[in-house]
Amino acid sequence: MASAPAPTVEPDGAEEPQPLVKGTVKRLLGWIIPANFSIFVIWGAVPAVLLQLQITGIDPANKVANITIVATIGAFASMIAQPLAGMLSDRTRSRFGRRAGWMVGGVLIGGLALVGMALANTIVQIAIAWTIVQIAYNFAQGPLSAILPDRVPRAARGTFAALAGMGAMLGALGGQVIGSALSSTIPAAYMLLAGLALVVTVLFVVFNPDHSSKEQVNPPFSLGAFLRTFWVNPVANPDFFWAFTGRLLLYTGYFAVAGFQLLILADYIGLGEKGATSAIPVFGLLSLVGMIGAMVISGPLSDKVGRRKIFVFGSSVLVGIGLIVPLVMPTYEGWMIFTLVSGIGFGMFQSVDQALMSEVLPSKDSFAKDLGVINIAATLPQTLAPAVGGAIVLAFGGYAALFPVAIVLSILGAFAVWPIKAVK
Repeated sequence: MASAPAPTVEPDGAEEPQPLVKGTVKRLLGWIIPANFSIFVIWGAVPAVLLQLQITGIDPANKVANITIVATIGAFASMIAQPLAGMLSDRTRSRFGRRAGWMVGGVLIGGLALVGMALANTIVQIAIAWTIVQIAYNFAQGPLSAILPDRVPRAARGTFAALAGMGAMLGALGGQVIGSALSSTIPAAYMLLAGLALVVTVLFVVFNPDHSSKEQVNPPFSLGAFLRTFWVNPVANPDFFWAFTGRLLLYTGYFAVAGFQLLILADYIGLGEKGATSAIPVFGLLSLVGMIGAMVISGPLSDKVGRRKIFVFGSSVLVGIGLIVPLVMPTYEGWMIFTLVSGIGFGMFQSVDQALMSEVLPSKDSFAKDLGVINIAATLPQTLAPAVGGAIVLAFGGYAALFPVAIVLSILGAFAVWPIKAVK
């Protein structure tokens, strides 16, 4: 069997990936949107809407505490799952490549767990099923995120990151719309989401095959080395550390508010549960307008000017500014302004952040594992948002306390990317 062509090494030492097995980079660019959408729509619909409504329906008097507990358990499972999935896929030897089996297996098991949530009628059952959902879909998402450094040339990574971010945000915000629309039929919503992720992921793998990894030689496994990946070393890998920190701070700030949107609208803005559920699709679509516009412009522009940090910095500042509005204007109109401004900022961030991350990874031999660690900074805040928000609300006795915390975190996230040296 002929050996694969050697990767191209650029002047700065970074390696270009092997040529694609099938199709073109443009085809891969197109497929990443539905692939990311099919997974992130679950993160948008379930923790932000369906899970909160399901738990509220079982025990309305203790909804904040119960949501906080369930979200916390699931989030910590998610934190462990992505790096583990990345490590396993990095070391997988298969004729279908390193990632495909984990992606398909993850969405299959995750779909079964969503069916379990549809049948659950106690808080304990929901907590167990949601934890399995978190683990399984992170086993799909971790290897999927490695597609960028695995297969995309560096010159196209800003565009790819913009499209990947667009799929993710379309999913996250579209999930809120779908969750709200199907709030009266929560079991059917879970089954629809499970089926969508399974079908789209299988099609992605079929139409975008990877190089065989059967001949891959893996270094000896070290449990200690794997456990150390959860510690992002600021001395050994300062750029990786600052990129991780910036993403973690911004995501936590944004999703501490956005992920708790249903109860904020119901209780803080004063719309009530029914009014809040009806309003979420309106705000979701408004946010999408801002995000898509920012992504379409920022990603390609970042490739053109060869800079990433200024876009990440500006996006974090915009999100922080947007968060000020509902604090001083707790009205329907104030939430509309927040949604649009933060949507523009978050869209700008999504369009270039993944490209920046791909250029600060510590090792070319462990893309998925390292991206799994990086992705903790994205998925953990999204899934932990109800827990973070709930803890703040319980501690300070009101929703207004969420906004100052989120503003500070977002601004700190902006400054965290400035020390990165490997990326302009």
